[in-house]
Amino acid sequence: MRFVKMHGLGNDYVYVDCISQAIPVDLAALSRQLSDRHFGIGGDGLILLCPSEKADVRMRMFNADGSESEMCGNGIRCVAKFAHDHGLARNNPLTVETGRGVLTLQLELQGGKVAQVRVDMGEPILQAEQIPTSLPGPRVVLYPFTEVDWPREAEIDPRVTCVSMGNPHAVFFCTNVSRVPLELLGPQIEHAPSFPRRINVHFVQVQSSGEVIIRTWERGSGITLACGTGACAVCVAGVLTGRTGRQLLAHLPGGDLRLEWDEVSNHVFMTGPATEVFTGEISV
Repeated sequence: MRFVKMHGLGNDYVYVDCISQAIPVDLAALSRQLSDRHFGIGGDGLILLCPSEKADVRMRMFNADGSESEMCGNGIRCVAKFAHDHGLARNNPLTVETGRGVLTLQLELQGGKVAQVRVDMGEPILQAEQIPTSLPGPRVVLYPFTEVDWPREAEIDPRVTCVSMGNPHAVFFCTNVSRVPLELLGPQIEHAPSFPRRINVHFVQVQSSGEVIIRTWERGSGITLACGTGACAVCVAGVLTGRTGRQLLAHLPGGDLRLEWDEVSNHVFMTGPATEVFTGEISV
């Protein structure tokens, strides 16, 4: 099976063209095998490029634990780069079918190849039951979260704001993200009873109304260097809580994303890089 290793701000996946080659049978097991950083290729998961009747290409995403997710913001930028640079689809803007629906991506080219991608991520989903969460709604904004023991030294505001960008996110604000014991709190919150389909977890340090620092625990993958949908959720949560404006520069461990929650369209836009690391072939 031929593959391409790519990353968006260090959020790395193994990408497989299932347009020109057959789709493997057990995708959950394949994702676990390929994602293993010691015995496989290594990555945060597996992303397939498949034929679509609705868009230029269809994206399917599997986490490192084999679970399938609806969307990945960093992943979809790499899907656009893969499709364009490898000749699967050359439209600009490019459309991608996802579990979230069909999204539109504007490609920024350098030397004939994709360098940056601006993604129309659509409208945020804010109704509690649609995120989904059993926390009381209709919107969950700065709701006291009592399902974990909060360490005092981390200086975390223990109130959660929930947003879905096609996949679920829990956003917490804190004084200093470097003090957050993410490896301890992340899995506890991901699997908390209030989140029936588990959840992505983000801790946010506000630098100004237009700038934040984010650390992320991704559902099914653990600590990652970046989460595109999560950064979009942070942008929305910042506005809902009065902590930030609608245009945001987000600093993630893997690099920066530019975000905008447009007041007229109600759509969230994300702009960031996509990088190809290497190509290869593996027996599966």
